[in-house]
Amino acid sequence: MSEKNAFLKTLGQRIRALRLATGWSIDRLARQSELSPRFLSEIEAGRGNVSVARLSQIAHALEQPIQNLIPAAKDDISLRGRIWELLQDCQTKDLDELYTWLAARQRKHVQRSIALVGVRGAGKSTIGKLLAARLDVGFVEFDALIEKEAGISLNEMFRIHGDEYYRKLERRVMEKYLATSPRSVLATGGSLVTAPETWAMVRRECHTVWLKATARDHWDRVVAQGDMRPVGKPGAMDDLRALLKLREPLYARSEIVVDTSHHSVEESVALIIKRVRAVESNRRTDAVNDQGTKPKKRPSSAPAGKRH
Repeated sequence: MSEKNAFLKTLGQRIRALRLATGWSIDRLARQSELSPRFLSEIEAGRGNVSVARLSQIAHALEQPIQNLIPAAKDDISLRGRIWELLQDCQTKDLDELYTWLAARQRKHVQRSIALVGVRGAGKSTIGKLLAARLDVGFVEFDALIEKEAGISLNEMFRIHGDEYYRKLERRVMEKYLATSPRSVLATGGSLVTAPETWAMVRRECHTVWLKATARDHWDRVVAQGDMRPVGKPGAMDDLRALLKLREPLYARSEIVVDTSHHSVEESVALIIKRVRAVESNRRTDAVNDQGTKPKKRPSSAPAGKRH
């Protein structure tokens, strides 16, 4: 078998494996990618000489980076080739650890957005708006971004399309937002932490803050917003306590935890700003230590930089 044919065969196998992992038929992938079923069948069989543009359509339909579709060359024994081969089999957790290590080694420092997480009634909107104002950045309700993308309300989305559709849209909107938007304060949906890959992406790209509160405070705040649905539902408080207990290990993976049952809105905002600055300072220190060098002293005549 020629090198070209071997590559096309392996490419087809990877695309087929990714398609089957989603539970899709070839017809469905054809609809999503706007390519013909016959053409996709030829690709999966290793007989389709696909262009980069069409490969990009397939990757977009499968919600995969295009590089995930391209197989590593088995005869590439260069260091980069060997690393690429290992990366293809890495799980999300391993990739997260590798990214963190490389970012520190390369002293990569970016102004991260702050993502607030927690069950409804935690204070994400109230605290988020004040925090954004203090930092002079934008405030974004993530659920509103999803509704705008879908063109319908969340309630309609779940009723018509179900949870699986919502999760895929949530991830796609989050990827787009984090890749294209300036630093901001982001109030996330309460269930975002139950989507492992999306939650991992948010932790990797943002400062994450769990706004923690007691079940009673969550309840009272929701009712104070005018939502009386919990009041008339038998066992609603027990359900809320069970939900908080179930999600607590997921929320606890946040960088920062602020108990809004014990701190006022103003105090919570001040704590978040203080802890975010401490985290950023520690990261810069760790990066310098990883490089085995000491940070350069600022010249005495240079003005101090503005902190964010």
